[in-house]
Amino acid sequence: MKQLTCEMCGSTELVKDGGYFICQTCGTKYSVEEAKKMMIEGTVEVQGTVKVDRSDNIEKFYQLARRAREDGDSETATKYYEMILLENPNSWEAAFYRLLFSTKNCTLAQMENKLYNFANSIESIFQLINNQDNKNEIYEEVYVEALSLYNMFFTNYINRAKGYSDPTRARENLTSGTDSLAYMAILLGDCYYTYANDKEKALCCYDSLAVHREGKHRATAIERVKKINPNYEPPAMQTGGCYVATCVYGSYDCPQVWTLRRYRDNTLGSTWYGRAFIRTYYAISPTLVKWFGDTKWFKKMWKGKLDRMVKKLQDNGVENTPYKDKEW
Repeated sequence: MKQLTCEMCGSTELVKDGGYFICQTCGTKYSVEEAKKMMIEGTVEVQGTVKVDRSDNIEKFYQLARRAREDGDSETATKYYEMILLENPNSWEAAFYRLLFSTKNCTLAQMENKLYNFANSIESIFQLINNQDNKNEIYEEVYVEALSLYNMFFTNYINRAKGYSDPTRARENLTSGTDSLAYMAILLGDCYYTYANDKEKALCCYDSLAVHREGKHRATAIERVKKINPNYEPPAMQTGGCYVATCVYGSYDCPQVWTLRRYRDNTLGSTWYGRAFIRTYYAISPTLVKWFGDTKWFKKMWKGKLDRMVKKLQDNGVENTPYKDKEW
């Protein structure tokens, strides 16, 4: 006799309860007859057509995957999303979040390859989304997650470049990273233009995310924008106010924003990689505030992060008194 093993997840922890054997890992139920067949050595021949309804199990996998996402446990979430895809290959949610977590969970050396793979895979997910009744809500969800991925990778590229002692190699490394970000932004914009019929989000991807610096994909991004707006002219790089912080705190002149402006000018502005971060921030943040500045989730998402950052800066001696921006 073979050991009783769950066919869904491979677990051997099955407990009999009320006439069923229940997998303690994924919740799949097996009748006594099913369990007996699973433990028989050799092949079991079954006549006719057998239909197994696993809809209850799939719903449990969704619940477990979403719970893991909320807890920040991407490894567990990925495991359950992979189980869902085995049963339902057309699940946009499972396909997207498995791709997203796979992209995020990589080493510094793997980042470009992971991001290019994400970009090249995103169209197939939009094709799945396009068949959903609530596709507009899903497009919003995917957009927010993609922006979060973009910002996370840009920060990681900056930190990776800082590890090089040779400034030339550091700049080359950062350029390679931002080129992959621009490529992702262009393909994401293509999907919003083609499948979501959302020219505004497409323009946001092309303009704010891809036309923010010189690079091998910048000309492509400009070409995409001009197809939508023939009169478009690439913007000069902005060096103005703290858009997101002003949106969150309600004023450009308040103690929290004064602290952040001092940090921008005196710390970030003193290094080349800090200035690179500032240039990208001022390319992206105006559009983010334009689209999402009035939403509660946007302010809530940034408020906690900015509060912690402001407190840390003030604890380290950065003042919160009135401040006049530097010219740099």
